[in-house]
Amino acid sequence: MPGMATDRLSDLEDAAWRGFLTTHDRLWRALEASLATVPVTMAEYSVLALLGAAGPAGMRMSDLAERRVMSTGGFTRLADRLERRGLIERRRSGLDGRSIEAVLTREGRALLRKAWRRHHADLRDLFFDRLDEDDLRHLADIWTRLDPAATATPDGTHTDSS
Repeated sequence: MPGMATDRLSDLEDAAWRGFLTTHDRLWRALEASLATVPVTMAEYSVLALLGAAGPAGMRMSDLAERRVMSTGGFTRLADRLERRGLIERRRSGLDGRSIEAVLTREGRALLRKAWRRHHADLRDLFFDRLDEDDLRHLADIWTRLDPAATATPDGTHTDSS
């Protein structure tokens, strides 16, 4: 019965879970190795991409850290590295004067454009070109159903989305 706790996974559950883990690991390693030629790590790329999407206003450091799901210390070290490389600059917020914002520098935008081209080409080659639109719709639906935030009700409880 679906949803029933047992001592072991069914063959289908095992195949689905192992397939997800193996595919995630293989894709992550391939994408990371390709971005290293830019040169940028996946963690650095994700921060640069968030800042690129934020535009000239940049983003508050606390919002970046939250979106990256990193500890404050780990994120600060990552931001320090990006700043030393001249890819981002940090400044006091013009809105509240207390928080710190990060923005891409000209060099950061240039590197991000190069990384985007590489990353998007790799995503097409390794992932998107191997799936049709129905596959992609199914995957997008699955990721939504597995997101706890997507199934939360206003009172903070979760609903069964099946």
